[in-house]
Amino acid sequence: MSSLLSDEKVAAYLERIGASRPEKLDAAALRMLHERHVLSVPFETLDYHLGREIYHKDERAVDKIVYEHRGGGCGEVNTSFYFLLLALGFNARLHHGRVWFGDHLHGPYNHIVGTVEIDGEHWIVDVGFGKISRYPLLRNDGTPQKNRHGEFSVRRVDDRTTDVYRNGTPQYRFYEDEVDLERDFDQVVWYFRFSPDSPTLQNLVCSRPTEDGWVTLKDDVLILVTGKERTVEKLADDGEVLAAYEKWFGFKLEQRPVPSPYVSTDPARVMSVEQD
Repeated sequence: MSSLLSDEKVAAYLERIGASRPEKLDAAALRMLHERHVLSVPFETLDYHLGREIYHKDERAVDKIVYEHRGGGCGEVNTSFYFLLLALGFNARLHHGRVWFGDHLHGPYNHIVGTVEIDGEHWIVDVGFGKISRYPLLRNDGTPQKNRHGEFSVRRVDDRTTDVYRNGTPQYRFYEDEVDLERDFDQVVWYFRFSPDSPTLQNLVCSRPTEDGWVTLKDDVLILVTGKERTVEKLADDGEVLAAYEKWFGFKLEQRPVPSPYVSTDPARVMSVEQD
């Protein structure tokens, strides 16, 4: 399933991420859009803790980002970016993936990642992951690809499977299998929303890279990375937490998200999202 956004919504989306409409659909344009998206739209799990519906298969994912100035998990953010790329005319696809937690791959399919083909080259586009590359990654290039967010490498496991590494640590594995948004991800979203073992319920987090660092809010702990400096501040109350969401991520919430008391905490599934 795909969605072709209206010209008005495309313009609003580009304004949201501070990007101009590309004149040419080349690798430089994709790089610009990817960077602007990464720097503007946070990775966050807040709606899972607020008990809200998670929209991952239609334009409501786009509306959350564009009109509410929110972010989301991979099923929201990567899907939304995919809709934008399609509307602009890019040859984009969505693939199933699995996330590495520690030394093992977690569960069945649980990640959505995009690819774009330009002039015979395939680029990995992932704007909905915790520790994320600032730019698209060339899929068939086995050499290290460095940017401000780390040194990334792409390694083919077999003819249908690819691993993405950051600073030598595996981040996720994705497959040639293309995502059918109408059917394929519903059970994953259900698991993320309701299972006591859900990684999204284990992690109440909102995180976004900046030009020279990273800002992350984990429940009531604010972590700021600027260059080589890292500060950690425990916020005093609900008011300070809500103010931090507005200051650092640009959106207002009516109530503070709080961790579910029913989650079975598993350190192996705690996400590491702020920059090293």
